[in-house]
Amino acid sequence: MTTQPPAAESGETTEVEHLNADVCNVVGSLEKVGSKWKLIVLNDLRDGETRFNELKRSTGASSYTLSRVLDDLEDEGLIENRKEFESPVASYYALTEKGDALCPVFEALDEWGEDWLE
Repeated sequence: MTTQPPAAESGETTEVEHLNADVCNVVGSLEKVGSKWKLIVLNDLRDGETRFNELKRSTGASSYTLSRVLDDLEDEGLIENRKEFESPVASYYALTEKGDALCPVFEALDEWGEDWLE
């Protein structure tokens, strides 16, 4: 029985490593946007710029949860926060170009859900 040298030694990529690289992109993407609250907020922001309190009402999230999720999404570059310092101070959230690029993914998942979820 002959064995092949590990890919690192031979300089070649094995089939398993190639398949894992494809899966890693899926896993990495889900780690960035895959929590329930992140998905809900991103979906709500597809309709355009939204104030914090509007997001709170539409998502049903607590202020703490929503603040945490918005901070995470902003850190990931998926949303942007614009503040208006008039009285009262208002925070507006909107998808960035990177976040907007997720819209076709949401549409595809919605179609899949319609076809396969009861």
